[in-house]
Amino acid sequence: MHSAPFVRWLLPASLSLLAACTQTPSSVSLDEDAQSHCPLTIYRGQELMLSLRSNPSTGFRWEVKDAASGVLKSLGPEVYSNPEDLDLVGSAGQSTWRYKADKPGNGHLLMVYRRPWEADVAPAQNFVCPITVE
Repeated sequence: MHSAPFVRWLLPASLSLLAACTQTPSSVSLDEDAQSHCPLTIYRGQELMLSLRSNPSTGFRWEVKDAASGVLKSLGPEVYSNPEDLDLVGSAGQSTWRYKADKPGNGHLLMVYRRPWEADVAPAQNFVCPITVE
């Protein structure tokens, strides 16, 4: 008889733990090393943070060609940081963009690394990642 209250408590507690284990993370990080994870499926409301190695002192910049605007919403402009070599002029850093999965559907993140004034020259690098938002 004394086990009935315990059983009533055990079932809701177990379901809460199970639900906590199946929750999706609030954000997803992606970089050129993780491009092998593409195509990428994320869920509506999740944030996507894209970080790419960059060195603007050489004239090269990442240019957003397609930001999957049908499914992603930009959370602000590119942010450049140089965490490792703060005192070294010309050292490389990271360019980061943040997006929020806004609408269900499919899109592409397409970035090109190039000098903006060299319009007829092929990009030095491309970053392409098909995105599905569920």
